[in-house]
Amino acid sequence: MSIKSDNRHLYLQVIDRLKQDIHNGVYKQKEKLPSEFDLAKKLGVSRATLREALRILEEESVIIRRHGVGTFVHSRPLFTSGIEQLNSVTYMIEQVGMKPGTVFLDTTVSEATEEDIRRFKCTPEDEIHLIERVRTADGEPVVYCIDKFPSEIFPESFSYEKESIFQMLEEESDRKIAYAVAEIEPVGFHEKISPILECEPETALLVLKQLHYDEMDTPILYSVNYFKADKFSFHVLRKRI
Repeated sequence: MSIKSDNRHLYLQVIDRLKQDIHNGVYKQKEKLPSEFDLAKKLGVSRATLREALRILEEESVIIRRHGVGTFVHSRPLFTSGIEQLNSVTYMIEQVGMKPGTVFLDTTVSEATEEDIRRFKCTPEDEIHLIERVRTADGEPVVYCIDKFPSEIFPESFSYEKESIFQMLEEESDRKIAYAVAEIEPVGFHEKISPILECEPETALLVLKQLHYDEMDTPILYSVNYFKADKFSFHVLRKRI
């Protein structure tokens, strides 16, 4: 069915029509759309109008265009959270009814670096634990996690076996994370991490860096989490003052 004329620009009508078709399952996630020629003919618009609509839909992450391959419906994020909410990855996965899992890649203990000394207000003689993990949802890798914390906050015989680093901190050291200072940035394909997360070449990553503090305002955990951008989305509530 072609686009019906109304008072709006045609490309806006095309955008609404394609969003409606995607919502109704006419075009499913990761499905390839018809060629520009066929789609323009089906909608009854020029290819120039269609291209403008596709350009905006790509900016809105509704579709993704692969050069020389075609245009595909973008995957909707499975997990979403307010950036102001301090939720663990385990909690986010469980909230959508999926089973969280962990693949431990490496654990090391080393002397504090200059950055560690600045972050944790420790001394050069203090030791720092580093854990590298991949978090999974129903067996699919979705987050690459790097966590660092001072050795002094844990007993010598603590266990790495907990799914949640927050739970591990509370149970093994009796220290509860109260808040975190965070920054988030998008990155493109990562030579090391993207293959581990089984990312498509065009799949971006969201990097969330956080310094976590306990209830005594002591920094006890620094984490760098690489989220698959097609699986996770974060939002923030902003108020006018």
